[in-house]
Amino acid sequence: MQHEKKEEIVRVVKYVLFSISAGVIQSLAFTLLHEILNWPYWPCYLSALVLSVLWNFTLNRKFTFQSAGNIPRAMLLVAGYYCVFTPLSTLWGNALTNAGWNDYIVLFGTMLINLTTEFLFWRLVVYRGSINTNERAKKKQAEAEAEAQATTMTKEENE
Repeated sequence: MQHEKKEEIVRVVKYVLFSISAGVIQSLAFTLLHEILNWPYWPCYLSALVLSVLWNFTLNRKFTFQSAGNIPRAMLLVAGYYCVFTPLSTLWGNALTNAGWNDYIVLFGTMLINLTTEFLFWRLVVYRGSINTNERAKKKQAEAEAEAQATTMTKEENE
């Protein structure tokens, strides 16, 4: 039980760190489109969001959730999440910036909402039943089992 709790904390930390890197990509793309091309908020946001989602999906699937599950299925589920999140966040972002809110405050607030809701969706829906099933996870589990068995054998020899 304690090991599972620790593993879940590590999973959350990995997710947050990878999401920060995706946030950097999103922020840079948004800034380039907004400041250099002078695009309005919503096309900057949508373009930057797509780039960050692709990055985040790839890294989190392999390293955070370590899933060997069906990639097209996972991508369709994530696309489903974004079919809900994207229009809503685009609408509230556009409404807030039109009401005079700073574009970057809206962007970062939206990114925090995305971070939280996306993790929960990925953890509880997309990767439910397929966490720790890729080769990296299996190798780590085999090493942990071998270490536990060696520790048990050593204790029995010392008794």
